[in-house]
Amino acid sequence: MRRLRKRQGLSQEELAYRANLDRTYVSSIERGVYAVTIDVLDRVARALDVEAWELLKNQ
Repeated sequence: MRRLRKRQGLSQEELAYRANLDRTYVSSIERGVYAVTIDVLDRVARALDVEAWELLKNQ
């Protein structure tokens, strides 16, 4: 998620706004503190304009 977010030049705050999430939650997801639900995965994928499976790839 971080890689895709940075590639698009988005801050955590902007991604959080687009996905209707709290910025601290986005930070926690990126650091692996929390796992995401399918709903959150979908919201983040839509905010990044990618398919949800792309967020699950290990790179």
